Amino acid sequence: MAAVSRGAASVGGEVIGVLPGTDLGEANPHCSHVVATGTGHARNLAVVGSGEIVVAIGGEWGTLSEIGHARSIGRTVVALRSWTLNGRDRMEGAPGVISTETPEEAVAAALAELPTIDR
Repeated sequence: MAAVSRGAASVGGEVIGVLPGTDLGEANPHCSHVVATGTGHARNLAVVGSGEIVVAIGGEWGTLSEIGHARSIGRTVVALRSWTLNGRDRMEGAPGVISTETPEEAVAAALAELPTIDR
């Protein structure tokens, strides 16, 4: 998270840290804004529900839960060297999850999935 925050901040992006605990000091120094939820892993739903596209980078069980939450609420997931998923029947091929291998591919995939707006 710190690397993503640092990268976004370095190009003038707003960085919102959504913390699982209540200690604002747990946010990395690159966060422009901090939301201390006090909800533990349940904050994953707030994280994925707050954006139009979800980018999952690497990850462990928490990342997998974010992917599941994102898809269950209809968000596209760009998986950058993250989980590979296999499903059955209509879930075969992990619909709505785009696998990428480089940051450049992930950004391009995320931007391609955004609704057309004036940029």
